Amino acid sequence: MTDKLAVEDLTESEAQAELGRLAALLAAANRAYHTEDAPEITDAAYDALKARNAAIEARFPELKRDDSASDQVGAAPLDGFAKVAHSIRMLSLGNAFEPEDVAEFDSRIRRYLGLPDDAPLAYTAEPKIDGLSLSLRYVQGRLVQAATRGDGEVGENVTANARTITDIPESLTGAPEILEVRGEVYMSHADFAALNARQAEKSDKQFANPRNAAAGSLRQLDAKITAARPLLFFAYSWGEVSAPLAETQMGAIARLKALGFQTNPLTVLCDGVEALLEHYARIEQARATLGYDIDGVVYKVDDLGLQARLGFRSTTPRWAIAHKFPAELAWTRLEAIDIQVGRTGALSPVARLTPVTVGGVVVSNATLHNEDYIAGRDSKGEVIRGGKDIRVGDWVQVYRAGDVIPKVADVDLSKRAEGVAPYVFPATCPECGSDAVREEGDAVRRCVGGLICPAQAVEKLKHFVSRAAFDIEGLGAKQVEQFYRYGWIKEPADIFTLQERYGSGLQQLKNREGWGEKSAKNLFEAIEEKRKIPFGRLLFALGIRHVGEQASTLIARNYGTWDDFIAAMDGAKDYEGPEWERLLGIDGVGTVMARALVGAFAEPHERGSIDRLTEYLTVQEAARPRTDGSPVAGKTVVFTGSLEKMTRAEAKARAEGLGAKVAGSVSAKTDLLVAGPGAGSKAKKAQDLGIETIDEDGWLTLIGDA
Repeated sequence: MTDKLAVEDLTESEAQAELGRLAALLAAANRAYHTEDAPEITDAAYDALKARNAAIEARFPELKRDDSASDQVGAAPLDGFAKVAHSIRMLSLGNAFEPEDVAEFDSRIRRYLGLPDDAPLAYTAEPKIDGLSLSLRYVQGRLVQAATRGDGEVGENVTANARTITDIPESLTGAPEILEVRGEVYMSHADFAALNARQAEKSDKQFANPRNAAAGSLRQLDAKITAARPLLFFAYSWGEVSAPLAETQMGAIARLKALGFQTNPLTVLCDGVEALLEHYARIEQARATLGYDIDGVVYKVDDLGLQARLGFRSTTPRWAIAHKFPAELAWTRLEAIDIQVGRTGALSPVARLTPVTVGGVVVSNATLHNEDYIAGRDSKGEVIRGGKDIRVGDWVQVYRAGDVIPKVADVDLSKRAEGVAPYVFPATCPECGSDAVREEGDAVRRCVGGLICPAQAVEKLKHFVSRAAFDIEGLGAKQVEQFYRYGWIKEPADIFTLQERYGSGLQQLKNREGWGEKSAKNLFEAIEEKRKIPFGRLLFALGIRHVGEQASTLIARNYGTWDDFIAAMDGAKDYEGPEWERLLGIDGVGTVMARALVGAFAEPHERGSIDRLTEYLTVQEAARPRTDGSPVAGKTVVFTGSLEKMTRAEAKARAEGLGAKVAGSVSAKTDLLVAGPGAGSKAKKAQDLGIETIDEDGWLTLIGDA
């Protein structure tokens, strides 16, 4: 089974199957944890799975999915709160689970910065609080706004609730004019027990764990309820500041403490990996005595100047990582096996379990991955679990090491009832009855029904209206299911003809359950607003396999306009020629992604659906990176050879930050080649094409970093 294989051992087909499995699990976890405040697994399990997803994408970038967790932070804010756009994104952290992972974290930083192994590099280490992230904005020393993390870009305005927490100062003396303090709202074990006792006395709902209690308490529409709950706050970071707090992470934490915030006393400064691991061991041993929940230790580069150089990936900082505590096991009964059909037609088996508590979290579902896993085989046909298959009614072991929905790891055959038949995986789609085909080298079966399959059609429509795609206010997953069931929308273009088809009287919609004249009118207005859409968002919204959010933005920036892109796709339909080479020349676009993209626009039914949609849209030219005074904005740059004053990753990030497009190969579209020592064929090709070539010093002079 692919989840048992190390990332470096995965074949391309195994990696593809594993990414599909991870996407489904992570999406379910985001909804449960961030939106419903009712997670079925721990943060440690979630983060470990997310890290595996990122590692596979790093090895197989062309397989990155449009619903990849690497592009997501948290989940969309609840509708009951006003939305707050964070001036600086609130990101999640990458994870480490073994000492080797921490050593690799240190090595990655040194490689990025070009530091030798023996160069001093200090880190801070602090407990990772299991609570709810909160950002506090102070202007001229006064608390003016408090917001949850939400999806990292937009959170919920919980200012009135935050003012009731005694650990959060209303005013500060000696703070920068603008200061965003970030930290974690949590509840102590003693306060949690007392709260649940009070809930039981009133016959009210009891909370599963302190994290749920803290999150549910902070996200109350009535601040009086929050005020009656015993919430606490640790400050450990910051967002926007008008003046630096300090030159180091440790110094900034000390400054926050001096301003009146509670900071964790177990935060220490460590010199190197060995010291980090020693502090991790001390905190793990003291974990049960702390009086509050933690799920690991966070390591951060201490020097804030180095943090700035290291920068960020799409959802995580390069300069920090969370070293998580080990996973846990439990045994329970497998009550049923359900088959879910995804947007790409993949049939995913899900175990329905007798609810069991694993590490303080109640678990009722678990992944079974695919038919091989159920039968006791891995994707190569090798025996797993000693060849024991999984059957309905079995007593099964649930394992929570990195899986958002836990996995069934083992079976107790001594408790299997006599005469229980082996599970037979369906060969037809349970949603539409079409054949479910398993192609050679693929770990999953897929329904071939396409858009005639209601599950696939609905999932595609849900993706189309998702936050990173069209994000139509009032038209979410629930409404998509409702409208599809009514027969009102079958493909994306139908969304933009709703009002036309049902008239200005809005009778069809406003008389339905959950809709009134005002809500119907608001929906139609929201749809009208989305007739103008950025190129990258439109491409991502189409839900083309392997083409994720980042790839869509990258492709949009390379082609500029939708018309030019369509012409290029038509020119590449035979998977050869200049337009095909141009597509493959985009850094980050591999053969698998390129074939999926070109194939989607060449397939008559899919192309017809896309063309019908774009008739109703004005597709905006791709948003360009900064061009204010940048000498390389809009230019295509290729780096080759060895760079001596910065790493290749740092050079690429710097170029893109200045508005350049960084390509992986030289072509007629290349504007500039930066060639270090050891430059080979790329330098020769650039010379043959008459492309300007400069060395590293010339590049630094050009961008003003000399």
